[in-house]
Amino acid sequence: MADHDPAIVVEGLRKKYGDKQALDGLDLTVQRGTVHAVLGPNGAGKTTAVRIMSTLLRPEAGRVEVAGIDVRTRADDVRSRIGLLGQYAAVDEELSGRQNLEMFGRLYHLGARRAGIRADELLARFGLADTGKKAVKQYSGGMRRRLDLAASLIAEPQVLFLDEPTTGLDPRGRTEVWSAVRSMVGGGTTVLLTTQYLEEADQLADRISVIDQGKVIAEGTADELKSKTGGDRIDVVLRNADQLARAASLLPGDATVDEDRRLISASVSDRMAALTETVRALEAAGIEAEDIAVRRPTLDEVFLHLTKKDVA
Repeated sequence: MADHDPAIVVEGLRKKYGDKQALDGLDLTVQRGTVHAVLGPNGAGKTTAVRIMSTLLRPEAGRVEVAGIDVRTRADDVRSRIGLLGQYAAVDEELSGRQNLEMFGRLYHLGARRAGIRADELLARFGLADTGKKAVKQYSGGMRRRLDLAASLIAEPQVLFLDEPTTGLDPRGRTEVWSAVRSMVGGGTTVLLTTQYLEEADQLADRISVIDQGKVIAEGTADELKSKTGGDRIDVVLRNADQLARAASLLPGDATVDEDRRLISASVSDRMAALTETVRALEAAGIEAEDIAVRRPTLDEVFLHLTKKDVA
């Protein structure tokens, strides 16, 4: 297969649970050697899609190919080429990190010697070499998740599915996992990542698909998706909350007001012009600003904008 062929192709995927349509014609293409993030609220169909792509669940309709192989007709061949990291740790807490990896290696029929070599390679790669002999119950949350990632790479998969891999981790643990994911992609692995953390997708993903009600409602790079909210934004924080309404009338476009934070925010087309004009307008009106900043939209704002629009 040519290197430019997609690692994952999903067309018209459908799946129901009773009366609930979990997937409603999902289409998705993931290029090789990239991180592709799938964002969506709870119940959007993210985990169902991953379970189908990783052969754990059969769809009712649609086509799915992973590493060029149909998941419905050649599930065993697909499993030999993928790794899967779910939302919950799959390692044994009583065993050491090295023992866990050796066990996974034996389950993949690597043989005792090869499993031991592979375990040492992965412990070093994920910064766990010094703790490989410790019982996993002594690991921090970030260390356990890195060990989970290492276990998912035992068989050197072409495609790795990460289903909300940093759920419940503190910021340090999440950063550790992000570093590990970047390392994997640098080694040639294709990653499909589902997450509810918008910052996670912003940090890791080459491309992002936003899904809601079982189908893709938007797709693109982080910058492309951010442009859908109307480009850059100007934020103004006032000293006096009583002046919010008056100040909002001076900002361009349809400004939003957050009274609790004394914050006014508006979309702008020209960053520097908007900043200069806003400062002058506030000064002329005798309105004192505590802070003024021009910024790109966040993925949180993109997500809320897209999902609200979809529901409407």
